[in-house]
Amino acid sequence: MIQRTARCLSALEYRELAEFRYQIRRFLHFSESAALAEGVEPRQHQALLAIKALPEGEGCAIAALARTLFLRHQSTVGLVDRLESRRLVARRPNRKDARQVMVALTRHGESVLRRLSLTHRAELERNAPQLARALRAIMRSAGSIETR
Repeated sequence: MIQRTARCLSALEYRELAEFRYQIRRFLHFSESAALAEGVEPRQHQALLAIKALPEGEGCAIAALARTLFLRHQSTVGLVDRLESRRLVARRPNRKDARQVMVALTRHGESVLRRLSLTHRAELERNAPQLARALRAIMRSAGSIETR
């Protein structure tokens, strides 16, 4: 749900919002290009990362993956199908609930994700200051943080 406020924004606040969106979009463009260069679709990269990010020992149910990726269940099943056909993930039944299908990274999936993650971390190390500066400017204007 989008919350609307009655307050008007200044020209500076619009510029700050535009700069923040630019910095986010710049990173997303980098991320999409890096995934494609690695031979995976950006959404596939997102799925691999979401699966890996779960606490160790917990499997990834397709329903949980769908929620994390903001996808419908059927779309997530198709995504997992494509990942499985590329040997990036493997399905297995949930030991506690046979109705649930769990998804885990394969060695190949781990390898692809590791390369992408190292590339992304290096990019963030290079460009995080601009993104952080843009976010701090918005937060200052909104009164969320004190100016330094």
